[in-house]
Amino acid sequence: MLDIVGLLQAEKNALTRSERALTEIVLADVESVLKMSIVELAAQADVSPPTVTRFCRRLGCDSYADFKVRLAQSRFVGQRYIAPAAGPASVREIAQGVVNGIQSTIYETFERLDFDAVERAAESIVKASYVLSYGSGGSSSMVANETEARLFRLGLKVASSTDHQVQLMRAASSPPGTAIIAFSLSGNNIPLSRAMSAAGEYGHTRIVVTRSGSPLAAQSDILIAIDRQEYPDILRPTPGRYALLAAVDILAQTVATRLGQSAVASMRRIKHQLVVNRDGDDAQPLGD
Repeated sequence: MLDIVGLLQAEKNALTRSERALTEIVLADVESVLKMSIVELAAQADVSPPTVTRFCRRLGCDSYADFKVRLAQSRFVGQRYIAPAAGPASVREIAQGVVNGIQSTIYETFERLDFDAVERAAESIVKASYVLSYGSGGSSSMVANETEARLFRLGLKVASSTDHQVQLMRAASSPPGTAIIAFSLSGNNIPLSRAMSAAGEYGHTRIVVTRSGSPLAAQSDILIAIDRQEYPDILRPTPGRYALLAAVDILAQTVATRLGQSAVASMRRIKHQLVVNRDGDDAQPLGD
């Protein structure tokens, strides 16, 4: 699908004056342009209808009607990515916005967390013969790897994967008693949903941390829902990953508490090696 908006943004400086005038009108308000006739758009840009037609053809469209169809397809990206709102500029303002976003996200996650679901997930992980952690595409990849780090130090057999094909193969080949935990902020990761569907076919326990009502959520036996709205400032990195990290830490400590002495023994062995080979004392974190 031709991304008309992206093409206009990339080619804007190479266009003629008339074409730039048309481009500015389109990028300023896509919805309004979709309602305009070719005559109305030409009048607003102070050009002729044939100029609008040439403009459309330069963009790879057969006609003005074809241009509007492709523009309608491009608009689903959202107006905030076409004309982003002005955000903070100074480092202090940016830092304050980032930290405030992280704090509110973590508190919101706590307030909405399904504690019963976390308990069931922890019990399933404790009883599992093998644990797999899945994520891909960004924050979920990081959190999948972090989950492996949180759980292996408790003495559990765990491995993470961020590759869709490997996720599918591991779901098919893992032993009975496997628990798989999958992460996604959007829940719209279809290849990950397919891997979890395959996991269900083989009787594995499927723990999913994602948006409720999403395709991935539908492939869960235990759903830990993370439902939140993205901030309008597209330049600020999403604090959503902190919601995932908070959920992982809460789950990991619950697992550790249920494991009891066996988790403590595993962590003591790890700490012994770190003290001897890295720190010289045990005041540093268990890891780095």
